[in-house]
Amino acid sequence: MAWIILIIAGAFEIGFTTCLKLSDNFSNTKWSIGFLICITASFILLNKAIQTIPIGTAYAVWTGIGAVGTVLMGIVLYKEPADFWRIFFIFLLIGSIIGLKVVAK
Repeated sequence: MAWIILIIAGAFEIGFTTCLKLSDNFSNTKWSIGFLICITASFILLNKAIQTIPIGTAYAVWTGIGAVGTVLMGIVLYKEPADFWRIFFIFLLIGSIIGLKVVAK
């Protein structure tokens, strides 16, 4: 269950970074509120997950989910480059996240 909570926390991290961009320096109230909701949920769920999962592993996985998701959101929403090396390193990061899950007790 802790791993599911951690994945959901990572999804909220993607949400708060996306809302941060859309908040336009916190001048857009709707997206600023979305940012606050997502960041709060993300940290609460991360805190819940680290009660079971080692903190180093949980933090790395949480950050990795957020990083991969945010890069993909940038590619999809903001037409950021999706060249070979960016995609290669995204897959490398995903492989590292999976590796941490596999070796965690």
